[in-house]
Amino acid sequence: MRIALVGAGAVGARVARQLVPSDDVESLLVFDTDARRIAAVVASIGVPARIGSWPVDADVVVLAHPGDHRAAAETALERGASVVSVSDDMADVRGLLLLDAEARERNRYVVVGAGFAPGLTCLLAKHAAADLDELDELHVAKTGTAGPACARRHHRALSERAIDWREGAWQSRPGGSGRELCWFPDPIGPQDCYRAGLPDALLLAPAFPGVERITARVGATRRDRLTARLPMLRPPHPEGLLGAVRVEARGRRAGVRDVRIFGAVDRPGVAAGAVAALAALAAGRGELARPGAASLSELVADPVPFLAELARRGVRAAAFEGAGA
Repeated sequence: MRIALVGAGAVGARVARQLVPSDDVESLLVFDTDARRIAAVVASIGVPARIGSWPVDADVVVLAHPGDHRAAAETALERGASVVSVSDDMADVRGLLLLDAEARERNRYVVVGAGFAPGLTCLLAKHAAADLDELDELHVAKTGTAGPACARRHHRALSERAIDWREGAWQSRPGGSGRELCWFPDPIGPQDCYRAGLPDALLLAPAFPGVERITARVGATRRDRLTARLPMLRPPHPEGLLGAVRVEARGRRAGVRDVRIFGAVDRPGVAAGAVAALAALAAGRGELARPGAASLSELVADPVPFLAELARRGVRAAAFEGAGA
């Protein structure tokens, strides 16, 4: 298959490295506004990667750049390609979901939020829900960032309005509110997490009709919250440190209240690159559940094989089994 990658930053470079070993990838065209960065990525990967020019004809286009994903996705669909987006920006996610009808008409896929969170969290949510007879609530939390663009997005999100799904209606809450101590897998451990402009509920609500509550929070310090409405005080690190995600599903099993908690620890850029690459391969092979624009919770019929392949590539999820008193 022919794959085009837009963006060669911390996540895009990882996507490229995950795609190249696949025998299904005939060509990988890489685009970026930074000529030196794109040249370095292509040189480090080798065949079949090469520098391309946008727009291009491809089977799948992976969007890993900090710009407008809706416009790029429309261009890709018009040229007959499926789309995989790693963006967790609220505007991008809303815009991409509105392409559902066009993608269905063209018999193409638009995978929305195919990163660490959302992305891996969408797969974990579906896996957790499968263990319950009735699903009532989903709660997502994340901590850590990938490259500079991700760090800036994290910074802005704490100043944006948060969106929760509660009993069939959307509720808007102030970013930086709702402090909750969330326990992530070791070595991350407990982190204070807050509401923010996160798109998780927008992606999960359509995948789980009937669920009563869906929330999302992000790990932050007091300084993060106080400076969220200001420009970043110092340049972000070119590569994020260790991060983590956590998904908690509440409901009933055999008539009894039950909870399932899954999580993962990894460098966010590495994990996001692996998720996006596998989503692109699945789209190119026609292995997703249906055409249209949706999250991995909707487009992956069975998350177990996807999670198993991620584990084979080094991105491993863990289940919280509880602890004795």
